[in-house]
Amino acid sequence: MIVKEEFLSKLRRYFSLNLYEVKIWTALLSRGVSTAGELSDIADVPRSRSYDVLESLEKKGFVVMKLGKPIKYITVPPVEVVERVKKNMKEEADEKVKRLENLKNTEVVGELNTLHSQGIELIEPSDLSGSLKGRHNLYNHLELTIRNAERAVTIMTTDQGFLRKVEGLKPVFEKLKKRGVDIRIAAPITKENKAAVRDISHVAEVRNVTNPKARFTVVDDKDIIFMLMDDKDVHPTYDVGIWIKSPFFASAINNLFDSAWKDMKSVK
Repeated sequence: MIVKEEFLSKLRRYFSLNLYEVKIWTALLSRGVSTAGELSDIADVPRSRSYDVLESLEKKGFVVMKLGKPIKYITVPPVEVVERVKKNMKEEADEKVKRLENLKNTEVVGELNTLHSQGIELIEPSDLSGSLKGRHNLYNHLELTIRNAERAVTIMTTDQGFLRKVEGLKPVFEKLKKRGVDIRIAAPITKENKAAVRDISHVAEVRNVTNPKARFTVVDDKDIIFMLMDDKDVHPTYDVGIWIKSPFFASAINNLFDSAWKDMKSVK
């Protein structure tokens, strides 16, 4: 049996299997029913490992052990395997989320907070900065920073960046609005993102801007996150941003934004 390495790699990623598991599984799929020894030879997996691998696949719902001697294994239809894997992943994810939720009320988090607060006291103001690589990391840190806002959030972004923020951060904006946080967003408004303005107008004031182009967020005149490149010219994986906790710098940027904000046209 010849299966391309690329195909095996995809299966490993999709189904969270190791190399021996995916080799034995595809070998059994090609046979329908087979013994551990036969599968070992077909898949080029050490015979001493094939039994452990088949036991693992059985627990995960990929194969079924057939009664009788010699012991044989029957493949489960791939469509059914997909459903079982989905179910298992969901159950595992739910269990992990539940454990983390329960962790909030334990002494573990209290101890972690103590360590963090003690560490923060030792940090020089110039050390409170960092580089954020990849748009996924950028938005994770952006959400974390915005979520802790107490007074105001100021955002200047591109037309596509505006769409991404409405889609990904709207629930956060809604919570902030209930706490009385003032949210201002400046972005180029186009036919493509006009509907997003209506979608978020109840929690944020949006104004149209065409120049200058910029991508930054200021939170409470303390934190500023700014992106270094135009999102039209960079792949999301290579997007780069800088986070700085600097009341002096953040306040200066906000003052400049305030001046420009007066000349921007309100959009609803």
